[in-house]
Amino acid sequence: MAGNSDPLTPRAKLAVTAGKAVAAASRAAGRGSGSVIGGRVALKLDPDLLARLAQNLDVVLVSATNGKTTTTRLIAEALRAAGPVVSNALGANMPAGITSALAGSSEARYGVIEVDEKYLAGVARDTDPKCIALLNLSRDQLDRAAETRMLAENWREGLAGSKAVIVANADDPLVVWAASSSPNVIWVAAGQMWKDDAWSCPSCGGVMQRPGDDWFCGECGFRRPTPSWALSGDHVLDPHGSAWPIHLQLPGRANKANAASSAAVAAVFGVPPQVALERMYQVQAVAGRYDVVQFEGRDLRLLLAKNPAGWLETFSLIDPPPTPVILSVNARGADGTDTSWLWDVDYTRLTGHPICVIGDRKLDLAVRLEVANQQFQVCENLDQAVQLCPPGRIEVIANYTAFQDLRRRVGN
Repeated sequence: MAGNSDPLTPRAKLAVTAGKAVAAASRAAGRGSGSVIGGRVALKLDPDLLARLAQNLDVVLVSATNGKTTTTRLIAEALRAAGPVVSNALGANMPAGITSALAGSSEARYGVIEVDEKYLAGVARDTDPKCIALLNLSRDQLDRAAETRMLAENWREGLAGSKAVIVANADDPLVVWAASSSPNVIWVAAGQMWKDDAWSCPSCGGVMQRPGDDWFCGECGFRRPTPSWALSGDHVLDPHGSAWPIHLQLPGRANKANAASSAAVAAVFGVPPQVALERMYQVQAVAGRYDVVQFEGRDLRLLLAKNPAGWLETFSLIDPPPTPVILSVNARGADGTDTSWLWDVDYTRLTGHPICVIGDRKLDLAVRLEVANQQFQVCENLDQAVQLCPPGRIEVIANYTAFQDLRRRVGN
């Protein structure tokens, strides 16, 4: 860690002040948190501001297609056992949002930063991280993101020779290939439910063999590394073979996997697994995800699922039939405008659930459900969908902007 002298030049201080003023004006105008516009203004005034703000921090970067925001929260909670933390907890994960978050704290010792997959290499260059957590790579935002192997290649080149300790998921071949260019990798067996983006070898293009939980390429010998940390049921196994119980308020196997990776990251900073995992219990909901809210006399559980891998994990944690399910899909800029990914999701897993469909692209989703032989009703809005459901629990699953719309409607 650099010395604690003030790393900010007069220009940098001006940039921070201006960014905060613009963010405050944006909030006052009701345009969201203002972190992105504030960060953009600050970086225009001082293009090196992100590097300057990170100079006095021990930085952790977290990148993945699914689970970034939650894992960032879990790591931040664990590292608070060792000192003050600054984090982009609201998920603004491109350089402007990250700059804005770091500008908000001068006292922190640790920076725990969620990074959009496409920006990881650049942010790593600017922030000189001590640790980088790589969780998974799968198809997402098909109109904006290059296919997954190109993202993995971008990571591989960007992280080659990095001094950071890479904590990487041994069960995702794309992540393993991306991380293998780094000299210092800690492998975590965090599991991989969605395998459809890793059937061909990222190294040579050969067909991947997948006996049990193992994987290897029959052509070039690229294979799953031996993990030193592992998720095993409700426990995390550490490198010494000790099993530590996971107690989370967040539901599902995916969050246990996030906790296992977070415990491995915390250990890099000297926080023992028991302490790290106990602290993770504090996290109840993440930017509204998993919240249960009262609305029209019903209990709505809000679940975010942005892509096929996310929908698959979400289906595994909803209450059994006949719990009603409301599905909402938009295709705005932040979602990706291409909805062809709906055909990659196995909607037969919803058989037996009464389904209501809302959102900008409700008709795209209706066609998909029709083909999957599901019973559903298309509704104009959330209020109409909720009225069709009996009192009690309703599972509401939405993609990114649809989820934000829902939160606004239910006042969350």
